[in-house]
Amino acid sequence: MEETYEVLDAMESGDPNKFASELGDLLLQVVFHALLAEEAGKFTIADVIEAVHTKMVRRHPHVFGKVKARTSAAVLKNWEQLKAAERTEGTRNSGDVEESILAGVPRSLPAVLEAHQLASRASHIGFDWENVEGIFEKLVEEMKELREATRIQTAGGKAASPTVRIEEEAGDLLAAAVNIARFLGVDPEIALKKANRKFKRRFEWMEHQAAREGRRLADVPRERMEELWNDSKTAAHERNDR
Repeated sequence: MEETYEVLDAMESGDPNKFASELGDLLLQVVFHALLAEEAGKFTIADVIEAVHTKMVRRHPHVFGKVKARTSAAVLKNWEQLKAAERTEGTRNSGDVEESILAGVPRSLPAVLEAHQLASRASHIGFDWENVEGIFEKLVEEMKELREATRIQTAGGKAASPTVRIEEEAGDLLAAAVNIARFLGVDPEIALKKANRKFKRRFEWMEHQAAREGRRLADVPRERMEELWNDSKTAAHERNDR
């Protein structure tokens, strides 16, 4: 995971040498695990390459076969149908119950990536919103439910640690936001990474400005913090650093 994120950072940096170097680190992981498997007598790097080659040919009949796919949506739908057929064949041979189309999404993924993958898999077989407005309405609905859960908890003027319901509603709100990004063709993990970096740049600018005033940011009154935050956005705009 660490090497994968370093590849993403290098990709975004625009530095081809750094990108190539980080891809090499990621490739090392593939080769290393293949060598461990070979030593254990399980498979070799040749098996890894053959497996992905066979899979790509099998799952892209519109490229390597005679199947027609005029849009990217049709390609994805064919992809999911082929994978579903593979799962059915596998369970038929093993005697197990057919595996869900969501089974291939690793639970070890970061939550944002997992939510994106789950919704994407479902959308590939037609389980999706008709338009983005429907998801915006869902987002508003989830916000109302979270507010209601918070209102109930704080009734009587007492603050408490988050309840199970608040946690659940907060999760639903985040899932809806991820779904909006997915529907609009935006990778939510990368979008959130960029938002995090933007926040960091602006916050550090605030710290620098407070230091120029002879104070730590922690000692600046809240009203002045808000002014600095707004100034940081103006400064970022002037630097074309959005």
